[in-house]
Amino acid sequence: MKIAILDDYHVVAETYADWKTLGADAEVTTFGHYLPEGPDRDAALKPFDVIIAMRERTPFPASQIAALPNLKLLVTTGLRNNAIDLAACEAQGITVCGAPGSADGTYATSELAWTLLLALFKNLPHENDSMRHGQWQTRMPVPLAGKRLGVVGLGKLGAATARVGLAFGMDVVAWSTNLTDEKAADIGVKRVEKQELFATSDAVSVHLILSARSRHIVDAAAIAAMKPGAFFVNTSRAGLVDNDALMHALTNHKIGGAGLDVFDQEPLPADDPIRTLDNVVLTPHLGYVSESNFRAFYENAVAAVQAWKNGKPIKVLGK
Repeated sequence: MKIAILDDYHVVAETYADWKTLGADAEVTTFGHYLPEGPDRDAALKPFDVIIAMRERTPFPASQIAALPNLKLLVTTGLRNNAIDLAACEAQGITVCGAPGSADGTYATSELAWTLLLALFKNLPHENDSMRHGQWQTRMPVPLAGKRLGVVGLGKLGAATARVGLAFGMDVVAWSTNLTDEKAADIGVKRVEKQELFATSDAVSVHLILSARSRHIVDAAAIAAMKPGAFFVNTSRAGLVDNDALMHALTNHKIGGAGLDVFDQEPLPADDPIRTLDNVVLTPHLGYVSESNFRAFYENAVAAVQAWKNGKPIKVLGK
C-alpha cells in the first residue's frame, strides 16, 4: 500500500502521527513542497493507492482524478474540501474520507484575523521595518475603541472575531445572507445590510464558507463602498472576494489597506503584484496552522486509512 502525504510544508506529518501502525506493507512518501498542476504532478502521484491531502492546498478536479488510476482512498484533513470532485471520485471507485482537526484549531483563524487587524491599525510591518533602519515613529497608529468593525459571516469564527472587537470597545456590526437580528443580538452586535456594513465600517473581516452562492460575495460594489481609510481582512477563502476589484482599490489607495491570508493561487507566486504593495499585510494561509491542529489532522488521517484498510471506512465525504 503506497501512501502519499501532500503539501507537508512544515515537514511534520511523519512525526505528528504514528504511520507505522498501518503495518509493514504501508510505504509512506511525504511531499514537503507544492506539486504544480500538470504532467509532473500526475507522474509523481500515479503510483499511490492512498493520498493524504492537506485541506485544499492541492485540488482534485475530475481531470486530476482521471490521471490517478491506482488511487483507491483520498483522505482530506478537515471534514469539508471544495477542491475535491466527489462525483469524479465516486465514478472511479475512490473512497474520500475526512480527518478532523483539534478544537482549538477552530479559533486559530479568528486569532490570525485579529493579528492582521492590529497590524493594520497600528502600522506594525512598516514601523518594524523603520526601526530596523534607524527610524523612529514614522506613522500614526489608529485606536480601535469607537471604530466600527464589520463582520461578514457570524458563525463560530465570525462570532469569535466580533467578541474581540467588542472587548476593544469597537462598534461591531455584522451581515450575512441568512443572519437574523436575533442571532446578531445574541453575540452582542447589530445586524445591518451588506451595503451599510461596507460603507460605514472602519475595518471589515470576512468569515464565510466558500460555495457557489458565496463566491465573490464581496463584489466590486462592496469594495467601492468602503471608506478611504478602511481596512479589509480575509482569512477565509480568496474566492469570496472579487480580487480584481480589491487590487484596484489597494493599488489606487481607495481603501486604507488589507490583511490577507488567502489567495486565488496558493502558494502565492513570487512575482504576484500584491507582494509589491505597501498597504497590505500578507501571511501564507496560516489561519488553521497550529501544532495541535496538525497533530489531530494526521492522527485522524492514520485512523481513516486504518479503518478503510479494515473495510470499514469512517467519516466518508459525500455520503
